[in-house]
Order: sequence, then structure tokens, then C-alpha cells
Amino acid sequence: MTLPDAPSNPAGTDRTFQVDLRGLVDLLSHHLYSSPRVYLRELLQNAVDALTARHSLEPAAPAGSFGIRLYADGSVVRVEDDGVGLTEADVHAFLATIGRSSKRAEQVAEQRGDFIGQFGIGLLSCFLVADEIHVVSRSARTPDAPAVEWRGRGDGSYTVRTLRASARPRPGTTVTLTPRADAGEWTRPAQVWALAGHFGSLLRHPVTFDDGTGGTGVAVNPEPAPWARAYPTPGARSRALAAYGEEVLGFTPLDTIELDLPAVGLKGIACVLPQAVPAGRRHGHRVHVKGMLLSEQADEILPEWAFFVRCVVDAESLRPTASRESLYEDDTLAAVRDALAEGLRAWIARAAASDPDLLARFLHAHHLAVKSLAVHDDEILRMLLPWLPFETTDGHTTLDEFARTHRTVLVTSSVEEFRQVAAIASAAGLGVVNGGYTYDRELVHRLPEIRPQTSVADLDPATLTAHLDPVDRETELAAAAYLARAREALAVFDCDVALRTFQPASAPALLVDSREARHERTRSQLAREQEGGLWGDILGALRQEAPRAQLILNQLNPLVRTAVAIDEPELARTSAEALYGQAALLSRRPLRPAESSLINRSFLDLLAHALRKDN
Repeated sequence: MTLPDAPSNPAGTDRTFQVDLRGLVDLLSHHLYSSPRVYLRELLQNAVDALTARHSLEPAAPAGSFGIRLYADGSVVRVEDDGVGLTEADVHAFLATIGRSSKRAEQVAEQRGDFIGQFGIGLLSCFLVADEIHVVSRSARTPDAPAVEWRGRGDGSYTVRTLRASARPRPGTTVTLTPRADAGEWTRPAQVWALAGHFGSLLRHPVTFDDGTGGTGVAVNPEPAPWARAYPTPGARSRALAAYGEEVLGFTPLDTIELDLPAVGLKGIACVLPQAVPAGRRHGHRVHVKGMLLSEQADEILPEWAFFVRCVVDAESLRPTASRESLYEDDTLAAVRDALAEGLRAWIARAAASDPDLLARFLHAHHLAVKSLAVHDDEILRMLLPWLPFETTDGHTTLDEFARTHRTVLVTSSVEEFRQVAAIASAAGLGVVNGGYTYDRELVHRLPEIRPQTSVADLDPATLTAHLDPVDRETELAAAAYLARAREALAVFDCDVALRTFQPASAPALLVDSREARHERTRSQLAREQEGGLWGDILGALRQEAPRAQLILNQLNPLVRTAVAIDEPELARTSAEALYGQAALLSRRPLRPAESSLINRSFLDLLAHALRKDN
């Protein structure tokens, strides 16, 4: 069977994409917009941009002569503006073409930076709450053009017709929605009023709301932003900004930092949190673009280390993403982030120089944030390192206070190591800082940059044991048998046993060990399990160098003096195991299963011995 030749069409046929509007609306609601409530923000944004275009046509018009009016009575939601309006050709070009925006038209292309929206899909968000969008508009660019009506439906169809001039006597646009039954949560009068205040409280054009009860419209944004108002005194301004921060952010700020970046038209405040936050946790910031609320969770406006503040800002030159719920990451945003970070550094510097009480309260709450900044910022390091609190053998104190007492500062590499040696080191007069917390060890090592007369060194076990006094020869010989049995009992833990004298006398024993030493012993154990072969030889060499833990018994302790005199081999072994277990518990490090078993066994054995003795 021979098939007929296909018709020749080497160039192909141009076709138009078919758009399933219902599928597109579903995509918007589930992936672009966070909530159906954004429909009102999109309508407000379109109205604001229309007013901006109208002002560019009539720059001499008095401020406030053009505005936005909202109406919601439970049956309809209506947004009316005195903006530039649309002609019939504009309606076909922009309202009926998905993704096309009048803000991108050639006649206003040079002014597009003045508009909030740039993507031309905002009107579709109305289909999240209504099945039909009714638009009546009259153009200010073409005064003699008639009013035009556009009705768009969720199935993708629309109608356009011209109306008499009386249908819309003045230029502008009215958008009317008849909400679906399932959209009442977002379209009731009280909710529309709340959403209007939420999104539009800082808009520069007057916005009023009417709930259909017969009263006059109520102003949504009766006053300009708090940082744009005049105040009688600097103190009154500070109090007003702090009160605004408390109102919108929900906490009383420790202090309020005014932000002003004229290059990008950014103004606002940064409120210092009164309490510490977990390291690395970033709070969202309220960001407005040209007065319209963009996001309450914009964490990209500040660097990661600035998690001790929350901001409310309004900017002219920051670009929103397509959803207008976050900021577009570009060079402008990066420059704004750097400039705001510099403003926070300057605030810290002012507090350090002129307000020690504020600085103390700030560091008490946010020392971790400042430490993270000081690691990478030499200026902050020089200003604040002496004031930062650290855990030391003298208690929680500043490095400045600690260095006055200890010309040589020792620093541990872990919290566990510090807890092992703190009491002994303190009694021996050693100055030890806990370097196990984030940033602490690195910062302590930089102390000589601030105080050249102070030296800093890592704490080595040999440093500590060198400050423990040896016992006399007769005492050592008398305890030799006990020490041998103790070493035999604790050999399974790679632990040596020594007898010394040290303060406090209430401490019976000190377990000197480190995480690194335990890791080395783990490798050694693996070598013992790998008999023969190249791998076994390599690990065997490592085993020879594996450091041992050391249990140091305190001859000044009455319990130890009694223990080293024990003649009974089993009781001596049990007492050594009990002393090891007690020292391991005091170190507060995680116990290995064998150590937990040893503690339980030695306790029960000592209890049994005591009961037999009583009988």
C-alpha cells in the first residue's frame, strides 16, 4: 500500500498557544500567590500605577486631587481610581492579553520604574475570589474617547463594549467583583477593610473605604509613614518610631534605628529585639515598595548576622518578583543589604561610645549575634571584644575584666574539656575560658590584638597537670599496689592512673581526656580488629601514638586516702572503677555504654560490700 505524499509546507504553519485560563488561575493560586487575599493588593497596585501615570500626564495637579475608593457591602467588591484609564484599544491590548502590561507600553516605557507592577498578570488574581471581573474605564490620554466596559470570565471568554460618556464622566477605572460563595472569607466588608489597611497603610495616594452602610468613606491611610512626618523634638520622633515598630511588629524594641538610603529612596526603621533569638534564625522584615506592602517575611533585605533586628522599610527602587511577595535578587538589593548592614554597625559603635547601659542590655540579649559579626569585622572586634561575655573559671565575665586578673589566658577547645578542668584550674589560679561555644575560641585568640600585654594559648592537659603537686615518695610507694590494680581495672578504657595533690580537696579525682584523644583511641581499637594486611599495619602505627586518658586521684581527699590503703584486690578494683565513673560523670560528656555499665556495677558492688560488712 502506497501512502499519498504529504503536502509540501517547508516553512511550517504559525499557530497561537491556547491558554486554559482555569488551569492558569489554579497555577496562580497554588504556586505564585500565597493566599487569595492578594486580589485586593493587586487591585490597589493597579490603581496606584494608574494614578502614577495620571500624574505624569498632569504634573501640575494638586497633591491628593486623585485618589482610590474601595467599596464592599458583602455582595460586591469595587475598586475605583482617578488614574490614567484605558481606551477600547488599550482594553483589547492589555486586559485581554495575558502577561501584557500597560506599564510596558512604549509611551510610558521611560517611566516604568515609577510603577509597582511590571508583569501584567495581577488582574488574574481576581479570579481567585470571583468568576467574573467587570471593568469600566475612561482614558485621560484621549479625553474625547468614550468609556469602555470589559467583562472577563474565568472560562477565558470576555466581552468589550463602549458606553455613553455619562457612564464614566471622569477619567479613571472601576473594577467590580461579584464574589463566589466560597470567597466570603476574603470579601466581607470587615475583611476588605482589614486587607486595605494591611497592604495600603503607607500608600502615598489617598485611599478611602465604604462598607455600604450609608456613611462617608473612611480613610485607609490618613497619615503618611511615621518617618515622613514632622515632630517637635528628636525625642518625640524617637518615641513615635518606637511606638510604630511596636504596633506593626508586636514587641517593644530595645532601641529603634532609623534607616535612610536616599540613593534608592529607602526609609524605615530597624527595631532591636529585646530578647535573644536562636543562632542563625532569621526574622522576616516588612518591606513596602512605593508604599505598597510587599512582604512581611523578606529576610533577604539584611545579612544573616543581623538576626537581632526586625525592619519596616519603604523603598522606591527595589524590584519585586512576579508574585510581588518577595524581592528580586539583583545588584541593587545587594547594595541595599550592604548599606543597611553598615547602618547597624554604626548603631553598635554609637552605643559603645555613648550609651554603655544600652550596650550592656544589647550584649546581654544578643552577644552571639555580635560575636558572629566580630569574627569577620575588625572594627566591631576592636570596639566590643573587651565587652563581650564569656564563660570562664571566674564565672561569666567580660574578657576585659578577665584579662586584668590573668595575664595568660588559656582557652579550651570544647565545652566538655572546660567542665573537666574548671574547678581544678580555678583552684590552681589558672585563667581558663570556655572556647567550646560558637565563635568563642576564635575570638579569645584575637584578644592580644586589643590587649597586647595579654597572651592567649590553648589549654593542654600537660599545662594543667603541671600545676598539680606530686605526692611525697613514701606516699607514692604506699599507694603503688592500689595504683597498679586501678590501672589494670581501667585498661579497657585506655586510662592511666596517677596520684597527685590539688585543690579543691573535695574533688576526689580528675579525668583528663579530650575528644581528639578518644577519636585516636577509636582508630586504635579499629586497628586491633584489623589483623594483618596493609590497613592493619597503618592503623597499628596510629595505635602506637594514641594518647591515653588519665585519672588523677587527689591525695588531699579523705575518700582517696582511704581507697589507696585498701588491701583486698576486688574491693580496690571496684573503688577505682567507682572513682573513674564519678570523674566521668563530672566531666558531663556523653558516656559510652561500657562506662554506664561500669558505674552501675561498681555502685552495686560497693553497696553489697557495705551490707556484708554491716552483717
